Amino acid sequence: MSEIQPFRIEIPQADLDDLKSRLERTRFADELPESEITDGVRKGPVQPGWEYGVPGSFVRDLVARWREFDWRSVEERLNAHPQFTTEIDGQTIHFVHVRSPHENATPLILTHGWPNTFVEYLDLVGPLTEPEDPADAFHVVIPSLPGFGFSGPTRTRGWGAARTADAWSELMRRLGYERYGVHGNDAGAIVAPEQGRRHPAEVIGVHVNQIFSFPSGDPAEFEGMKPEEMEYLGFLQGFVEHAIHDRAQQAQPQTLAHALADSPAGQLAWIGQLLGGLDPEIILTNATIYWLTNTSASSARFYYENHREPQATEPTSFPIGLASFAYDFRPLRRFAERDHANIVHWSEFDRGSHWSAHDAPDLLVGDLREFFRTVR
Repeated sequence: MSEIQPFRIEIPQADLDDLKSRLERTRFADELPESEITDGVRKGPVQPGWEYGVPGSFVRDLVARWREFDWRSVEERLNAHPQFTTEIDGQTIHFVHVRSPHENATPLILTHGWPNTFVEYLDLVGPLTEPEDPADAFHVVIPSLPGFGFSGPTRTRGWGAARTADAWSELMRRLGYERYGVHGNDAGAIVAPEQGRRHPAEVIGVHVNQIFSFPSGDPAEFEGMKPEEMEYLGFLQGFVEHAIHDRAQQAQPQTLAHALADSPAGQLAWIGQLLGGLDPEIILTNATIYWLTNTSASSARFYYENHREPQATEPTSFPIGLASFAYDFRPLRRFAERDHANIVHWSEFDRGSHWSAHDAPDLLVGDLREFFRTVR
């Protein structure tokens, strides 16, 4: 079925009542006294008090907020954006599609990360579709990754970055876009380069917030490296070591999912490890979407599938641009250029985080405009 159907979020009240009941009966995890957890000194990427993982104080506060959370108000705001579903390769795909009033606008598909949802980019729709300069206008497409949120659980193996990139190509074709730009963050920054690799005749350029290029292990790669670059590599190593979501979901996504599917507080804590610095309204909106769609398991499977996909070894040739934000990890350019032969844009900002669409939207929108002016 290739038809595109209008979609509205309409959660049955019984599901919301069940969520509230479970939250009211939460049994919180035991933990060490705060004085035993931290010495108050930040070590690498770990916040003080988070050395053992997401602390109880974070979960208790947000569970209390969640019990009073007005989902119907959120639902109304989300439904203000035109949403659709279609079936591609046997999988339901949910997406937002907003055309600019400027007919010559550049089509742009934006792919969110984990544990975010399509909500990541909703605040960018207005600035992207209706800029002051019509030359900067975009027709915006924001899909929910297969297995995430309102795209629903995946039902077959293999939904990693490559298969998703192919699905996005088909989605843009169905929408009538022959040439378009691509942006991605987090998991989306893995999918986006695959779109450029697999569909070069369609993709005019790839813009990402991260380029995942790391040392290969060849000692020659470290020749001439500056002390500050070596220090930064140590930070990256610490980030990777503490990214428990990455390793756990690559290894056994289903094992953890049984707990997440049964406990909203567990779901909240699991996604809180990466969303913890955002506004509670954003965290709870995402947690509620994962809970109500029961997609904790299928979203985790993206990591498992992607980890097992054959990895391309040849450098990419499409134009690629990076917008790297202050409180995110950024690649060392020497490794990025090894993997991408046509880096045409490289921005480093002094504010913003891994979720720049939420906490530095002005910088992200400006960088998208600047990059696509050079490649369209």
